[in-house]
Amino acid sequence: MLLEKAPAKINLSLDVLYKRDDGFHEIEMVMTTIDLSDHIELTPLKENVIKIISENRYVPNDSRNLAFQAAAKFKERFQIKKGVAIKINKQVPVAAGLAGGSSDAAAVLRGLNKMWQLQKPFEQLASIGAEIGSDVPFCIYGGTALAKGRGERLTELTPPPSCWVVLAKPSIGVSTKTVYEQLNLQHVQHPNTEEMVQSLKHEDYDRMCNHMGNVLESVTCKLHPEILQLKEHMRRAGADSVLMSGSGPTVFGLTRQETRAERIYNSLRGFCQEVYVVRMLGKPLELA
Repeated sequence: MLLEKAPAKINLSLDVLYKRDDGFHEIEMVMTTIDLSDHIELTPLKENVIKIISENRYVPNDSRNLAFQAAAKFKERFQIKKGVAIKINKQVPVAAGLAGGSSDAAAVLRGLNKMWQLQKPFEQLASIGAEIGSDVPFCIYGGTALAKGRGERLTELTPPPSCWVVLAKPSIGVSTKTVYEQLNLQHVQHPNTEEMVQSLKHEDYDRMCNHMGNVLESVTCKLHPEILQLKEHMRRAGADSVLMSGSGPTVFGLTRQETRAERIYNSLRGFCQEVYVVRMLGKPLELA
């Protein structure tokens, strides 16, 4: 059996530039991994099948699962005629804007690469990941990166300054597809991606906080006003900066003080069921 961690990500900045001819959106976003992870257990099987095992009722055990798709594409790409059982121990909330499913898929690609001793570079794994979902290439590498295109064009960035991250996921589901369909790029406030990149380069916490932005927030908040209430609650509790991650609904707040992070956490417990206090990981994963 082989174990692989699948860390969640947050978007420090998320911008959508335009809709492309292929139907996808051209994006520009700064992402970083956080210390909240699913744990993936890979067990080789003699028969040539893929089995998904999870105790979480929201995790599909068939080809709808991104981890299943990752294993299938990996086997197809490298002509592997062996099977694998994939046990997903969920810690990252499902459909939360934290790339939980994408990170599971990335962990499967990294794990199978080790288990079957293929020693393929991350670039090859990321090219498979790009066929599965926009966040998968980033999740292959982890760390902190600027992602462009559909998310597949990555530039490694300086890790964010050390701070605490308080995450809160309201008990609602958000359809990424619906959010993008309702996005009107003429009437949104675009974040300054270059300012975010520079704030990380100079390890400037205040500048980073001042330039956090997510172009999808206005759409998701219109569909689910409780996200705005959650953001305001976090600000009042003392977060230095607050943002929705991805297409939502998870909201995160940053603070440099552990005591303040605990205070924000405690203030949210009655307001929201799924609340976490974590650190940013920041540094990329290594090819073992």
